[in-house]
Amino acid sequence: MDTLNALIIFREQLKKYIEFNDVEWEVFRSHLTFGKLKKKQHFAEPGEVCSDIGFIVSGSIRYYFVKDGQEITNYFSFENEFASSYTSFLTREPGFSYIQALEETTLINISYKDWHQMLAHPLLAYKMERFGRLVAEYYLICYDNRMISFITKTPEERYLELLSTGRDILQRVPQHYIAHFLGITPVSLSRIRRRILEPVR
Repeated sequence: MDTLNALIIFREQLKKYIEFNDVEWEVFRSHLTFGKLKKKQHFAEPGEVCSDIGFIVSGSIRYYFVKDGQEITNYFSFENEFASSYTSFLTREPGFSYIQALEETTLINISYKDWHQMLAHPLLAYKMERFGRLVAEYYLICYDNRMISFITKTPEERYLELLSTGRDILQRVPQHYIAHFLGITPVSLSRIRRRILEPVR
């Protein structure tokens, strides 16, 4: 996808949070950069301060941490979603999770420096304050929904919920990552998939 089309998509997706007029958009756009991640390349790592908020133009990423030498996947993001260790981005404290590209991924990035330049800009200050608050709410809701899902739903219900998103997640994400995300083993996931796919007798 070329730069112009990527920016058109980004501007349209931003309407969920804020809407810029043409003059504001030109100022905002001047603070954006494009980046690419190769498959398995990291956007953020534990012990480092996250310097960017990324908008995924194409590709996908996973959030994971390492416990007792084992990688535990706890979230995925795809096209038209944000990628960031947002707490680290805001507080300038080192993050705790890895953020890794599952496939070649193109991002539109806003750096912490550019973010604050826009917060100080008379044309953008109010809207960037609102944008920051709504992005924080987005991450809070994602976290809350995930916690509620683990408390109230079975692994099979969580798997069906994952399928219902409409994402082609099963074709793009390795099974063992999905299993970790659901809080089960790959063997248990295989059993669930067989149960769902078997015809009703």
